[in-house]
Amino acid sequence: MFTGIVEEAGAVDSFVNFGGAWRLRVSAASTLQGLSVGESIAVNGCCLTAVSSDAGTVTFDVLEETRRLTNLAQLLPGSPVNLERSMRVDGRFGGHFVTGHIDGMGRVEVFEARGADHYLRVACPEGSGRHLVMKGSIAVDGISLTVAEVAGDSFAVWIIPHTLQATNLRIRKAGEPVNLEFDMLGKYVDKILMSRGAPAA
Repeated sequence: MFTGIVEEAGAVDSFVNFGGAWRLRVSAASTLQGLSVGESIAVNGCCLTAVSSDAGTVTFDVLEETRRLTNLAQLLPGSPVNLERSMRVDGRFGGHFVTGHIDGMGRVEVFEARGADHYLRVACPEGSGRHLVMKGSIAVDGISLTVAEVAGDSFAVWIIPHTLQATNLRIRKAGEPVNLEFDMLGKYVDKILMSRGAPAA
């Protein structure tokens, strides 16, 4: 379980295939402090298991399905990736409930500076609009954000300067894919309503 509060933007060292299995190595700093093999780290919002680490890097095994269904497939050496370690029960809960299980990829439609802040509009997979709620939460590449606008299967959020500098959003451009995880509570409500025969919102 995560909260969508990115600890740092690491950098991809390598992402290679060995005998049909994918292995991702990422350089990081604060995320590695006290890290143990077997711990979970969200990488661009994807929950991955650390299989090895040293003073400056952490390595993950990546399922082919995970690579295929997320923007991890786009990673190249040097690509910045958002990192968050799994939440602690005795820690602060700063964002919202994030599982690290990506619901689908969105595509950046608009990303532009408006005053001191940035405006980001994302097109979601068809039919995903039922999970979007004004002022609700959504995770974009693992970043907990507040939905500011909803229009069918698209939404918009506002990005403050700190979030822009502390995450990989600083390199995002229109047309690029982003990992999306819709609010977990909303998905459960939707599932319950649909099981009772209620139409999708």
